[in-house]
Amino acid sequence: MKTLLHTLLILGAVNLFSSGALAQKRNQFSGKYIPPFGVISLTGGLGAAYYYGDLNDKPVLKGLGPAISVGALYRVTEHFSARGELRFYQVSGHQSNSKYFNDNLSFRARNPDLSLTVQADLIAFNLRPKVNPYLVLGVSATYLNTKTEKDGTWYSLPPLKTEGVNYSRVPLSITGGGGIMFQAFERLSLGMELNANFMFSDYLDDVGGKYANPENLSSDLSKMLADRSAEIGLPPKEEGWNRGVGKMNDIYSFLQFRATYLIGTRMQARERKKTRCPKF
Repeated sequence: MKTLLHTLLILGAVNLFSSGALAQKRNQFSGKYIPPFGVISLTGGLGAAYYYGDLNDKPVLKGLGPAISVGALYRVTEHFSARGELRFYQVSGHQSNSKYFNDNLSFRARNPDLSLTVQADLIAFNLRPKVNPYLVLGVSATYLNTKTEKDGTWYSLPPLKTEGVNYSRVPLSITGGGGIMFQAFERLSLGMELNANFMFSDYLDDVGGKYANPENLSSDLSKMLADRSAEIGLPPKEEGWNRGVGKMNDIYSFLQFRATYLIGTRMQARERKKTRCPKF
């Protein structure tokens, strides 16, 4: 994370000194220099989501699910853009992939997510590079729709408070990563991005602390899903025993194929409209 921040600061310094020189360059998009502020692009991504937490604390690629994103870029300078995206992802985990493999807990989450980030392009916008590496850093919020299955029925876990904890269903995360884009056509670029979300919550998987006293849980269903040891022939866990594997919060990550479509500015849109519909 520190390396990412240092790189962003370096790019900011480079941007201050490069704008004047870039103003003299002709741009293949319109045949002239394009003021970068206000240039809009549409973004999209499709790939896989991965979860690392209490029910998957080993480096195994189990529990992968789909990840889809759509959004937009609003360019601010030659190197920096504001980016907002709505994302949807699925992750899952089972305690057989964790330190406490004999607890028999499991989950599946199909969650929406909203991210607001700064994208830092390593090559200035008006150079119109054929290959453009970039970094992203910002915040995201996800809605926890965590469920578990028993006897063919899926149960929503957050309302059951299986650890006796009333945690937030909309936790924030620090989101960051990097990618590379290749210009495929005049306006369309294609590439790949790796993005990780470091949550301020340990309850993406509904597991984060210790076993609660069953008498303090809200319902029989909550008691049944809080401790599933009996399903595999083990005695029930005692109050205060570890249910999670540690103090580190959960992480979910995306590896996506990406597409960016350059729209341009409002002025450019008006110019294109005049070209297509000349007045007589």
